[in-house]
Amino acid sequence: MSISGSTQELSWEEFRKEVQAELEQTQRTLREVSLMLEQSRGEMTKLTQRNAAITSHLQQMQGQFETIARADIRMAYESALDGQQRLFVLRSQMEKLQSDQDWMQRYIQLLDKTLGMIQADELIAKTDSAGGRGAALMEMVVDAQEAVRQRLSKQMHDGPAQTLSNFIVQTEIASRLFEVDPEKARDELGNLKSSAMVAFQKVRNFIFELRPMMLDDLGLIPTLRRYIATYKDQTNVDISFSIHGHERRFEPHLEVMIFRAIQDLVGNSIRINAEQPIKLQVEVLVVVDDSHIKVTVSDNGKTIDESVLYDNTSLGLKFIKERVEMLEGIFEIESIEGKGSKIKFQVPVIEFSKN
Repeated sequence: MSISGSTQELSWEEFRKEVQAELEQTQRTLREVSLMLEQSRGEMTKLTQRNAAITSHLQQMQGQFETIARADIRMAYESALDGQQRLFVLRSQMEKLQSDQDWMQRYIQLLDKTLGMIQADELIAKTDSAGGRGAALMEMVVDAQEAVRQRLSKQMHDGPAQTLSNFIVQTEIASRLFEVDPEKARDELGNLKSSAMVAFQKVRNFIFELRPMMLDDLGLIPTLRRYIATYKDQTNVDISFSIHGHERRFEPHLEVMIFRAIQDLVGNSIRINAEQPIKLQVEVLVVVDDSHIKVTVSDNGKTIDESVLYDNTSLGLKFIKERVEMLEGIFEIESIEGKGSKIKFQVPVIEFSKN
């Protein structure tokens, strides 16, 4: 979303129209992505059935290699390779479409809430003193999303995308080896399968970062346990997680906000201390009482202070602070030279309601 002119010059009516236009465009794109995803699911069903038939045919051929023509064997294995490659590519495409769909659904919810804020009588009454705060907030939202997209784009390029390009070479090698050395061809196929499994796991990790499905199914605390355990294995950083209080479900938007905040804070701690000559230790503490959810993320790395909230290098921290304050919460940064940093925030409890 692009906001024309400065936020000071942008009237609430102009801002509302831009948000409304962005909402309508995103809804149209969501419908297109949903249609593509539905079509891909149908293609996946057909391709899975075709691959099952090919696999069954190969199993029947295994005991008859001496009586089957070499050309027929080669054709069967080429069909199997082609089917596996198509299936893998289709799965990757579907996962990308699913993540796009999830992101757009959340973005639409955010735009809806923004429109509601603009139209609220209380917000309108504060327009003169707010100085275009809503426009600035929207710019911050979009900038934060772009930062996440850039990071994921780099991870995809350096990880699965590079691996997928190698698949083509490995497939060509295996195809040629079938003519001269079937045993080596099978070894090459084994290497190809291993590479595919590694790439698939990386893609699953990216999808989990974008939108963990268990957040909807199981809630905030189990998702945090899984995320931190997985992230600890991926980064080899000493990350601990503890929960005090009664575990229970909260309103979906609150669970998403807290999960994203912790995700950003842990990732930020690891990134800014990547070059530090210390064994980084990160601690995540969540305290749940009757009225508030309190979160503390601390580390033994570089010290930071609240001045970072007012420059352009800590967009994530500024965005977390904004979201916390929108929920009438408190955001604090504590930092002591030589002892690392501690970021704390608390927000009021909003219990999950089925109504």
